[in-house]
Order: sequence, then structure tokens, then C-alpha cells
Amino acid sequence: MSKVLIIGAGGVGRVVAHKCAQAPEIFSDILLASRTKSKCDAIARELPRPIHTAGVDADNVPELVALIKDFQPKLVLNVALPYQDLHIMDACLETGVDYLDTANYEPPDVAKFEYKWQWAYQERFEKAGIMALLGSGFDPGVTNVFTAHARKHHFRRMDTLDIIDCNAGDHGQHFATNFNPEINIREVTARGRYYEHGEWVETDPLSFSWTYDFPEGIGKKKCLLMYHEELESLVRHFPEIKRARFWMTFSENYLKHLQVLENVGMTRIDPVDYRGQQIVPLQFLKAVLPDPGSLGPLTKGRTCIGCVIRGEAGDGQEKGYYIYQICDHEEAYRETNSQAISYTTGVPAMVGAAMMVQGIWRKPGVWNMEQFDPDPFLAELGKRGLPWVETWL
Repeated sequence: MSKVLIIGAGGVGRVVAHKCAQAPEIFSDILLASRTKSKCDAIARELPRPIHTAGVDADNVPELVALIKDFQPKLVLNVALPYQDLHIMDACLETGVDYLDTANYEPPDVAKFEYKWQWAYQERFEKAGIMALLGSGFDPGVTNVFTAHARKHHFRRMDTLDIIDCNAGDHGQHFATNFNPEINIREVTARGRYYEHGEWVETDPLSFSWTYDFPEGIGKKKCLLMYHEELESLVRHFPEIKRARFWMTFSENYLKHLQVLENVGMTRIDPVDYRGQQIVPLQFLKAVLPDPGSLGPLTKGRTCIGCVIRGEAGDGQEKGYYIYQICDHEEAYRETNSQAISYTTGVPAMVGAAMMVQGIWRKPGVWNMEQFDPDPFLAELGKRGLPWVETWL
């Protein structure tokens, strides 16, 4: 049994706290911390057993260090903002504590997904004898593990990888995002990028689409090409892949509103002067949009996230393969008071933490999910609420 410090009290933090609290045999003591302690206290009241709460500024390394030294966790589980990854990693280095996150570092002033900043910590973490596990959410996270599972058990060679993220749910709002609006809109409005024959190919934002027929009654949905950080690590660790792409579904209503907001400048991330004050339009927009945490009781429908892989199968034949997970928004809310977007990120974060604190995945340095044995992770993932399906196409 181990102590764990969870930093972040948004929708994903709520799910992580619920799932860790459900596993006292793994997590003996839990501290939930965020800038707003009252949010942590509200989550704590929902849980089946007592946990500790604290206020902390995740941008303040000395403050983080003091909290870690006081609580002495075995692992810091970071579900704060991606801007804060490096600060929390610095605090873990100073205190000699393992680190886990669900999304790669992103500079506040540039919408850029890249692992170089965190991979640069490899030698320092290795020398300190501590481990950092990057991207233990769903995508990135489970999609990385799905790819590793396919390569280990089904393929001699993987030629193409398409990661497809479908949210077939509906919250009934005119315009809202299912996770942090600032992060969501920065991600969606960035230029698309995919990997082909050893090179990265850029596209205009949301300019390339295809239709995919999703399983279990979800049906045909239009998918739009985006860039996502797991592509960078997957083609690095599986260099045989000739083409790798990431796709996501959006409702026409979402795209219509987003286009208007872009056209009038509300998605800008550079400061503008307003009556003598510097404001970032996207941050202001975040303040007036619905809080993603409020969408839980409103959202109905399911998500379907998975990987379509083609290549030479174990029997020597060229085949297509699909591995996916379907999560129901209402079921997720009944269990954790969060909708499926938060649930599908928070459960893998808890499972990744369980792999680390139990020593199942344990190696000093900075690592991505696909660099470890996928079998124990996927076995635990199914037990913790995200059963998955695989099929030949």
C-alpha cells in the first residue's frame, strides 16, 4: 500500500480520487490538492473513505516541494493543466518522488504539442532513481498501450495506425467543451499533422475528414484529422509504422460555433489590451462557457476510442485490426459524478499509478506508456471500469 498525491480537482481529478479511494489495497492514503481547496473538499465528501485535501499553487515549485515533503507520497499524480507539468516534475526531482501525468507539457503562449521538454528530463530522473510516466490518460495513454498490445500479440509488422476518438454523447448545450475549454480549443484550432513515410505532413485545422462506422450501434460519424501527442512517441518507439494519424468526431453545432468564435478573435491566445488591461481572449471565453464539471448530469450517450491498425499479422497475412473501448456517459456519472470524457482519462491515470506504486511498471527515467508490458495494464483497466474489445477487420 502506498501514499499518493493527486494534483488537480477538475473532472479528471474527481474521477482519479474516486478510483484511488476504491482501491485501499493499493492506495493507503490519498491527498487531493489544487489551487482551490474548496473543490478538493467537495470531492472528498463524495468518496467512500476519508482523504486529505490541501491548497497548492502548481506553478510554485517551492510550494509544491513543501507539500510533497510534508505528505511524503510514493507518487505524485498530476491532473492539473499541461502548462504545469514541468513545475511538478521539478518538484518531484527535488523531493525524489515518482511522477505521472495524462497530457504532455504545453507552453502557455504557444499551442504546441511536443514531448521534447519532458523527454529532456530523462537523465536527471534516471540519476535520481525516480520514474516519470507520461500520458497515462486515454489518448494519449490507453491508445499507446493498445498499440503495444497489438504489436506484442497480433502483428509481425504494423504499417498504418489510425487512432479514432468518437464522443457520441450530447449535453444539450449550445456550445460547451467536455474538458478544460482553454486546452480543448487550443487543441482543436491548431494545425493538423500526421506522420507518413518518415515525415510529418501539416494540414489546415480540421480540413481533412473521413467517415467511420463505429461499433455497437453508434454508427457512422464524420471524423476530422488533428494532431495528438501520442503520435510523436508511437512512431518513435515503433519506427516500422509507415503512417500514423489521429481523428476526432465533432458535432456540426460545435464546429459552427467554433468557426464563429475563431472569426471574431475569441480563440486567440495572445494578450490584447482592453481598457488598459491585458487579457487573453481564450481565457475570457473559458470564463463564460459552461464549466465542464457541470455537464455530467446532462450528458447522455457513449464514447468510443480505439486504434485501427493494418500490417502483417502473426500468421503472415496482411490484415486490419481494431481495438476499442466504449464508455457510457450516464454510467460514468452514476459512479463518479463525472461524464465519460473525464472517466476515460481518470481511470487510466489511476491504473498507471497502480502499475507504478506496485512495482509492476518501474524503471528510473522518463517513459511513455508503450514502453512497458501492456498486459498487466490492460487487465487492470478492464477491472477498474474500462473493458475493451478487439476484432479483425
